[in-house]
Amino acid sequence: MLHYQIIPVTPFAQNCSLLWCDQTHEAAVVDPGGDLPLILQAVQQHKVAVKQILLTHGHVDHCAGAAELARALNVPIVGPQEADAFWIEALPQAAAKYGFPPAETFTPARWLHDGDTVQVGETTLQVRHCPGHTPGHVVFHVAEQHLAFVGDVLFAGSIGRTDFPQGNHEQLIASIVERLWPMGDETQFVPGHGRPGTFGQERKTNPFVGGT
Repeated sequence: MLHYQIIPVTPFAQNCSLLWCDQTHEAAVVDPGGDLPLILQAVQQHKVAVKQILLTHGHVDHCAGAAELARALNVPIVGPQEADAFWIEALPQAAAKYGFPPAETFTPARWLHDGDTVQVGETTLQVRHCPGHTPGHVVFHVAEQHLAFVGDVLFAGSIGRTDFPQGNHEQLIASIVERLWPMGDETQFVPGHGRPGTFGQERKTNPFVGGT
């Protein structure tokens, strides 16, 4: 079974998540945007072994700490989809623009594509490419636990912004309706910001995609 802890990081209160398998104690860090001491404290607290860093997309608040954390833990960076390479290349400028500590660019050890899988111990995470907020955004789905880590595609009561370069509102709505909703109303999702929710509740009440 997969366990997780949400660790809000950066001035944008981005939901970094520490995931770990209760059988093997192998772990992954999703979207380490910064505040690495907080992330490392959680790793030590749960006595887990981080094997990889998983990225949903290339925005600075989600991956500004990825290169430094990967080096500190000697683990690979996996994801997002390669259409977000231009965002990763611009991390130093984005960090300066938004008042973040200096950020390093990097090349992931593995780009992810729709239908790929990643392993966290004995748990398989299914990868769905969900463009719209960014062109290379991916979502991680733990089907047997009805759980999804959705980055900035969907929030409780809202959806991701599409006014950044290569954002696309229609594409984002299609990603939610065609790729998230089929995961099931009972699926709990961890968004990139704010509180978790369920797809069923968002289908009923979300002002942007309710009724879809």
